[in-house]
Amino acid sequence: MTFPVLGLVLIASVAHALWNLAAKSVTGRGYAFVLAYHGLSAILLAPVAIVIIAAGAQPLSWGLVGAAALSAVFHIAYSVALQSGYDHAPLGVVYPTARGTGPVVTIIIAVAVLGERLTFAEVAGALIVIAGIAVVTIRPRGGGMGPASSDGLRRGLAWGGLIGAFIASYTLWDDFAVNHVSDSPLLYFAVSEACVGLIMSAGAFALPGGREKRADFREILRSHKRALVTVAVLSPLAYVLVLYAMQQAPVALVAPVRETSIIVGTLLAWWFFGEKNVLLKLVGALVVVLGIGLIALG
Repeated sequence: MTFPVLGLVLIASVAHALWNLAAKSVTGRGYAFVLAYHGLSAILLAPVAIVIIAAGAQPLSWGLVGAAALSAVFHIAYSVALQSGYDHAPLGVVYPTARGTGPVVTIIIAVAVLGERLTFAEVAGALIVIAGIAVVTIRPRGGGMGPASSDGLRRGLAWGGLIGAFIASYTLWDDFAVNHVSDSPLLYFAVSEACVGLIMSAGAFALPGGREKRADFREILRSHKRALVTVAVLSPLAYVLVLYAMQQAPVALVAPVRETSIIVGTLLAWWFFGEKNVLLKLVGALVVVLGIGLIALG
């Protein structure tokens, strides 16, 4: 992985951690909040998509729309599960578990099924990154807050594992799409966001509890403007940078390196929410940095 590509992924990881911190601040209205920020992202990206199409840089084809629609389904599942996980468990458990599970599954499939080939240093670096992520999730015996902490850990691991499966799904599919379907990651993501907005808007009317979802949506617009704008801007920024990186480096490397956001997210969880074991998490951060260095040198 070249240093410019590594830089893209690291910038994306910081943006990702920041928008997750904002998302954690909105509780109890998961579906409505996901609809609101994806919808705002789609609106913000629409002019960019129009310019790309009008300039002839990338035509809008049915193949691109179909690929973006499938990506939208994966992203909806991920986003709704993420908000639900944040409602039921600590950020410092859900976030690192989810972001750690995703690259493990991604690397296995990318190497075993997609036939990607990595150098020894790159493989070692990816495994070290994952090891550092595991250190971040450890809660030492007697280091939590009693039974409630144990319950929170179990719930966080369960939600994190589910979210990680969705992360692997959209990562592998989007890697295929930006390398074989669309030459423009920005247009691809803009169409995907539009699909998310349309699908979730329909769900707000068709799914059970639609009236409550619409009421929650209006409340989000009234009371959570700062979190809404933060996520709507930083989430697309983070992921578009990752899509460009996946055009230039194997997804088996991009996936673990982007999870350096775990370190930023864990430290922010300690700072803002008082979550514990920050020294152990810093040790995990150093392990992750070592792994990233090996990937870059490889």
